[in-house]
Amino acid sequence: MIETFDAAQPLIRVEGLRKSFGDLEVLKNINLDVMPGEVVTIIGASGSGKSTLLRCVNLLETPDSGHIWFHGEDLAADRVNINKLRESIGMVFQSFNLFNNKNVLDNCTLAPVTLKKCTKEEAEARARQRLAAVGLSDFIDAQATSLSGGQKQRVAIARALCMEPEIMLFDEPTSALDPEIVGEVLNVMRDLASEGMTMVVVTHEMAFARTVSDRVVFMDKGVIAEQGSPEQIFGNPKQARTREFLARYLDD
Repeated sequence: MIETFDAAQPLIRVEGLRKSFGDLEVLKNINLDVMPGEVVTIIGASGSGKSTLLRCVNLLETPDSGHIWFHGEDLAADRVNINKLRESIGMVFQSFNLFNNKNVLDNCTLAPVTLKKCTKEEAEARARQRLAAVGLSDFIDAQATSLSGGQKQRVAIARALCMEPEIMLFDEPTSALDPEIVGEVLNVMRDLASEGMTMVVVTHEMAFARTVSDRVVFMDKGVIAEQGSPEQIFGNPKQARTREFLARYLDD
């Protein structure tokens, strides 16, 4: 982890990002800064490019062109050790991606031991702390397959935090959950935001975007159509497409 960084500079800077799949251009000249400690939510209709943008940030998808800067280093540059930098970028997926053949504790300690060369004792102490923070102390020895969806997603968040990331990326973390357990995951994310964690969240949870975000980004057909504070985007959107997308929420 890089210890010194100018808090007045973006932690993540995306410049001129483009990405296509075959003939379909999914991202069209995206420019976006994320400041240290900022919570940025990305909203928009399905297929607008939200998840692809997030996956490009830590190079799970390779951009066709453009730059992604993290701590002032271009992640696309040949000299950059992307695996090392990626250790500081936590990622939580909509489908949990736990190791089903391992218990909860082992899911959380595997990466710190193998990638960060933590001792087993150090990794377990950190995992117990993170699991307690997400309300899962009683499930440390449980098999991943025995957990509910909400519990699995909370384990996934704790697992990412065990790497002590500087930024957390959330790709629709509640979309695979039953409605009645969405709240337990959102509460964990609210706690992270209140602790000052830098977060970029792709979400359809408009109440979360409205109440937790520092900035809301609305994407439409591969471009950032509008961005601003929650008050601006939800209270006085400037673009007709933003107003159309948010109509049901604005009516409420």
